[in-house]
Amino acid sequence: MIAMGKTLLLSSTFWVGIATGGQASPVVADTAEFVPVPLQVETGRDKDGRFVLEGHHSRQQLLVSGHNATEDVRDLTRAARFEVAPEGVVSVDATGVVRPVDSGTAQVTAVHESGLSTSITVAVEVAERELPINFPTQVVPIFTKLGCNAGGCHGKSGGQNGFALSLLGFEPGEDYEYIAQEARGRRLSVASPEQSLLLLKATGTVPHGGGRRLEVGEPSYEVIRRWIASGAGPGDPNVRRVASIEVLPDIRIMPRNSHQQLAVIAHYADGATEDVSELAQYKLSEPDMAEVTETGLVKAGSRPGDVAVMVNYQSHVSVFRGILPLGAPLESVPEPRNFVDELVVKKLRLLGVPPSPVTDDATFLRRVTVDVAGRLPTLEEAEQFSQDTSPDKRDRAIDGLAASTDYADFFAGKWSAILRNQRSDETLQRGNYAFHRWIRQAMYENMPYDDFVGAIVAATGEVGSHPPVAWYRQVDELNEQVEDAAQLFLGLRIQCARCHHHPLEKWSQDDYYAFAAFFSRMGRKPGLEPSEVRIVHQIGLATATNPKTGAAIQPAGFGSEAMELPPTDDPRQALVQWMTVPENPFFARALVNRYWKHFFGRGLVDPEDDLRETNPATNPELLDALAAHFIQSDFDLQDLVTTICKSNTYQLSSEPNEYNADDRQNFSRFYPRRLQAEVLLDAVDSVFGQQTKFAGMPQGTRAVELPDSGFDSYFLTAFGRPQAVSACECERSGDASLAQSLHLINSDALYRQLAADTGRAARLATDTQRDGDQTIRQLYLTAFAREPKQEESERVTSYLSEAVEKGDPAALRAGYEDVIWALVNTKEFLFNH
Repeated sequence: MIAMGKTLLLSSTFWVGIATGGQASPVVADTAEFVPVPLQVETGRDKDGRFVLEGHHSRQQLLVSGHNATEDVRDLTRAARFEVAPEGVVSVDATGVVRPVDSGTAQVTAVHESGLSTSITVAVEVAERELPINFPTQVVPIFTKLGCNAGGCHGKSGGQNGFALSLLGFEPGEDYEYIAQEARGRRLSVASPEQSLLLLKATGTVPHGGGRRLEVGEPSYEVIRRWIASGAGPGDPNVRRVASIEVLPDIRIMPRNSHQQLAVIAHYADGATEDVSELAQYKLSEPDMAEVTETGLVKAGSRPGDVAVMVNYQSHVSVFRGILPLGAPLESVPEPRNFVDELVVKKLRLLGVPPSPVTDDATFLRRVTVDVAGRLPTLEEAEQFSQDTSPDKRDRAIDGLAASTDYADFFAGKWSAILRNQRSDETLQRGNYAFHRWIRQAMYENMPYDDFVGAIVAATGEVGSHPPVAWYRQVDELNEQVEDAAQLFLGLRIQCARCHHHPLEKWSQDDYYAFAAFFSRMGRKPGLEPSEVRIVHQIGLATATNPKTGAAIQPAGFGSEAMELPPTDDPRQALVQWMTVPENPFFARALVNRYWKHFFGRGLVDPEDDLRETNPATNPELLDALAAHFIQSDFDLQDLVTTICKSNTYQLSSEPNEYNADDRQNFSRFYPRRLQAEVLLDAVDSVFGQQTKFAGMPQGTRAVELPDSGFDSYFLTAFGRPQAVSACECERSGDASLAQSLHLINSDALYRQLAADTGRAARLATDTQRDGDQTIRQLYLTAFAREPKQEESERVTSYLSEAVEKGDPAALRAGYEDVIWALVNTKEFLFNH
């Protein structure tokens, strides 16, 4: 809003951390050229300096690494040349892949340009004959590697263009039927394998919607051709069944623009091992930080941080972690205040990324009040804090906020949303309100988290006597109970495992239905009110049925042994007991990661509820330490909040220094983020001096106090309030939009609120005792918890001067409206920084 024909600009500079995101980090030059002292070659399968290749089409990726005088390790595989003696036993290409030529024993020597060399012995067995090809374990992985059985191709439901495969090859028996038996076996020609439609399509010899996927004569082509030529049998999935896979190396510090060759080793149930690097799939966690080729060569970029490479082979996964340092010195680092700082700084030293300094008092107070209490600091709080000179004032402020009713209100809203406290029908209002009150009371009384979760998961009875029963009103299907419980309380997204083996994890359908068995004895009866239910325990055996195999599966936690429970026991009680024991690898880590995301804008594992093996934490040591501290505190949520907020890490400035502008993972500075919808609406109300009225709620009810999502508010909807329809916090949007900007600038509803006769602007214009400088100071303290800068004060004073001089109350009121509206449209107001 612009009044009196003037333009009001409150600050001549933009806050660089929000407006520009900072500048790119400078490149820190390597201090010295890497000169290896010892050289090493390994395969992951070698014993006593030798390894074995079986069959003409076997292969092995060599890894050559060098250690310098400071014990740094670099991959030198592509910097080495390879010599074989005697010749004629194996061949080695420039990438370090060894392939058999003839039976015998040979020595492969890797020679570095420095003159250093190292050797390994290889024995080739039965190279003169071709070993039989097993369809499930050798052919199906090729379809996965080529993407043929992906969800966007033949692996999707119903297949593609009349040809279907099981998703990612998890059902080899079905794949065999599709390929060898469907349509009278027209896709295969045993008499002339090269003319098989399967190969003609894959090589692009005949038109194929997926394009050319194979080249004639390459190893994967030859495996399929030999399988067809041998009679195209179904094979046995238990022949050399893969028990696990291993990626080598599993972690490596990678200087900028360096590379690292990976080797993937399959460990079979019979104890055998095999290099499967060629058929494994590789996927990066951070594509803007590195690249990975189809053969497992990781190429680091120039941005510092952590990058993970997820490796899949058949139904097994493994992870490589690359640590990409910047290499800048860390000087003048604040003294750690707790273990959080110690472990964050330890990681920053490893990366060579200096942190920003600790932020000023005003910014800290606004930040922590927004994050803990879901509101702006009051004028009195801001003034008192600025005048307090005691060294422990920040800790005391944190403790006070965590013990306040505002904390309970704010975190009750957070939990209410992800626990799906949704009013989809007005008849559900009683249960919604009761559940919200129960959550709020649990937050205020600091109920231990294990008790909080136990009361929800094992809820029994009617919503009036035990409000957490309301959770089962929304998650009324078995799959919702399984998936929400796993995602909310264990950080596991297991939805995929309902229909097939999880493509990104080790969990199978049996794991899914073993978890489902915990909910198998839960029954429902009508509640006291329409649409309400009463949850009861039904006596009987606790089992669930795998729909694909028809097998009855006993309850079991993820990665745990099956439980035999008496028919009279409620299996959900056993589930709570399994979840909340200190040894559970998921429960505490999921919660501390969720809360870390709340305070820092991203989790140590991100997304915060996706704690799979293939999505590792950027600081695993810190995640484990937080979880251990949480367990030792007897699952004390308020203690966790204060521990995080009292760290220097949380209190760092959001202004980037010359090195950490590109850091998005390691918390070398505070990452600015937009105020949540409810917090922002309450903040606008606070500055306007007018409270938004919500239908059916008492006057003075703040947006963060609303018990459920059933309140109509365009503001809350536009700014991303979740509708509580899922267990994912991603439902809350933090993205900016044109609708938000237009609403803040042009909204009639906001203008009416700003221009109300009882609003702040009207009160200031009619205050005959007002002191102009003091009024401006109070406005800035209310909006930003800080004093105005001199140029800001002078600009506002100048803007209002004409109305003041004329003694025109209407013009002065309009001027104050402009000033207040301008304040709430600044990035400094809209963001927590």
